Amino acid sequence: MSRLTWQKSSFSTGGEGNCVELAATATGRVHLRESDRPGDVATSTPLALASLFLVLKDDSWGPPRSR
Repeated sequence: MSRLTWQKSSFSTGGEGNCVELAATATGRVHLRESDRPGDVATSTPLALASLFLVLKDDSWGPPRSR
């Protein structure tokens, strides 16, 4: 994998760990990792990642939560 430029999430706490980082390549792939485990990288397409975020945000994919 070529050298990637990682960006931390604006929701990250900044201190020790707890940071989600993202990098994009010229080929259109998106890479995600947890800052305290930089060797573990998930790779996706922008469309697949956006679809995942939509499903997670919708909150209808899992068991009902008590509100």
